Amino acid sequence: MKILVVVDMQNDFIDGALGTAKAVTIVPAVKALIEGFDGKVLFTRDTHFENYMQTEEGKHLPVPHCIKDTDGWQIRPELDALRTTDAIDKLTFGSKELIALLASEQNIESITLCGLCTDICVISNALLIKANYPEIPLYVVESACAGVTPESHKNALDAMRMCQVEII
Repeated sequence: MKILVVVDMQNDFIDGALGTAKAVTIVPAVKALIEGFDGKVLFTRDTHFENYMQTEEGKHLPVPHCIKDTDGWQIRPELDALRTTDAIDKLTFGSKELIALLASEQNIESITLCGLCTDICVISNALLIKANYPEIPLYVVESACAGVTPESHKNALDAMRMCQVEII
């Protein structure tokens, strides 16, 4: 079985509190990837609460975003309409719940990631997957990812390549 992980394609990361023009441009690529994917598609969803500004992350990134049950927390509607599994709510950059879910799957042939942000949550989840499942081929679709900046996007792709994640 092939698995596609769509990382944090939420309104706040696309055109909301932390949105970027580049994030907006990848939505059609992510949609096409999901629609053409022959396998299981999983979605992660960055999830914070009203106390975000008091959290360790909030102290370093003082921009409230992805607050549970707000519009910014929601997965982009045209992508959410394609979702057939429950979203994996994650409280930090990498998801231990995603790793546990992958452990319950049988005969994983490959894992592919796309989404936002390349340089924070995509790389965090890619490295967690690689550490836990080193023998499963792992891919990141460059054209279906965007970083905080073009430079940090490129740096994250380079770092993943060095860790034997194939960038396609």
